[in-house]
Amino acid sequence: MNFRLPSPNKMASACVLQWAPDSLYNTAISATVANYSVFRKDIQNLTESVQFDIFYKLYMKGNLYTLGTDLAEIDNFAKILKVLDKRCLLHHCFQALIDHGAQVNEILATEFCKRYQLSGHLNENERNKAIQLGTALASFFNESGWFFSSERVYHTCRLLCDQDKTYSGLCKLLECNVRLLHVQNSSCKYREANETFKETFKILNILNQANISVNKAMLYGECCGLFFAESQYDQAYKYCNLAVQQLTPVLSPRTIIDVLRQCAKACVVKREFRKAGQLIKSAVQYASEHFGQRHPKYADTLQDYGFYLLNVDSVAASVKVYQMALDIRLSVFGGNNFHVAVAHEDLAYASYVHEYSSGNFKDAQRHAEKAIEILLKILPSDHLLLSSSKRVKALILEEIAIDNEDKSVREPLLSEAKELHVQSLNLAINAFGESNVQTAKHYGNLGRLYQSMREFKLAETHHLKAIEIKERLLGPDDYEVALSVGHLASLYNYDMKYHMEAESLYKRSIEIGKKTVWCWI
Repeated sequence: MNFRLPSPNKMASACVLQWAPDSLYNTAISATVANYSVFRKDIQNLTESVQFDIFYKLYMKGNLYTLGTDLAEIDNFAKILKVLDKRCLLHHCFQALIDHGAQVNEILATEFCKRYQLSGHLNENERNKAIQLGTALASFFNESGWFFSSERVYHTCRLLCDQDKTYSGLCKLLECNVRLLHVQNSSCKYREANETFKETFKILNILNQANISVNKAMLYGECCGLFFAESQYDQAYKYCNLAVQQLTPVLSPRTIIDVLRQCAKACVVKREFRKAGQLIKSAVQYASEHFGQRHPKYADTLQDYGFYLLNVDSVAASVKVYQMALDIRLSVFGGNNFHVAVAHEDLAYASYVHEYSSGNFKDAQRHAEKAIEILLKILPSDHLLLSSSKRVKALILEEIAIDNEDKSVREPLLSEAKELHVQSLNLAINAFGESNVQTAKHYGNLGRLYQSMREFKLAETHHLKAIEIKERLLGPDDYEVALSVGHLASLYNYDMKYHMEAESLYKRSIEIGKKTVWCWI
């Protein structure tokens, strides 16, 4: 049989004449939303998946007031939390509600805590259901970046777990504490995180004495994260190795990925680049296979992959990876979201490093300012999370100023950079104290800025302060010490003309650098 395609004109006519009706299901969803007030009570009897589709249709239609009112009811929200395959869509409409002014995260957290904080009358089945709901709710808040709401819910879950005095109850309390530790790490509440850390190991000791074995990969991974954030890199690396040893195929993909990510970062700061590369590449691949390449968890792994690439001097590649992570987070969350702000900040710093030689810092500055803008909308102005974004913007402004010969432009830029660096330093001191590597880094940044401002004695004082803190905490031969020593050498050589001192410092920095090269082998 001969078969011949119709002419283009006939094909076009056929396309005009064809009409494909919408599916019966979609038509029913649209009709329900159009008459929502009539069917509102009946909707609660539908399956979780159908309820989700109705709520999402409300969002698509722009009916945010009605959507916010119904999603703020904890029983409604509990149902759609079970629709795991549409979680990204839930994140998107949830963020839209918050941007619209509906603080659904706080309303839901308050309702949960109010319902269960004083619920000593619950039987075992009711208590377990409450803990399950609280864990699902707090996990969603954590994924969305609303850490304060997540922390409140976990505290209530801990009270519920504590009512069960059996070893089973202790196991649930241990898991709840580990999840709480993750939230406190993410929100920079390190004092509280250290208390949770101590309490968690007390529970673990009780279980060990009773010969009850639990997998500790997630716990050790969070311990690694806490010590990493506090710049206690030896401790972070210790728990990194313990966490990896606890990994087994039966663990959830999310746990495996998070452990690999956190351990990769610990290896980076210890200059164990080969090991770091293996860990983070495994995390990226695993996230892609289990969650897909448009999922927030995949974006999380890309953020840490970008960190690795930046530290092994693959700067152009890191910029591309950070941009991919930002695009995913924007598509999932959009709006004024914490995870989006972090992605902007990381991309800003990578772009700043990438364009350091060209002096074209427009993209870097735009991303840094966007990160600060978002964080100021969702956090108090003195929150530690703002410290890093302000530091990045200050570094960018300093470079723009240096390249500008117009004094009327240069001096205001340097003045703004100084203000941002001082704010970042004060935030770090309040959070960590003087004796901390992060604080030392801020002293070093101010030293470099004062050098640019030609205030050389102040620059020297701040560089010496950075070196003293790093040497005391990390030892005299650490890579971080080498960086600060190199900065002081530059000041002595180019500006203060202390050439003999500069030569000695340069040699010391080079010798430390040679030792760290072995970490590649």
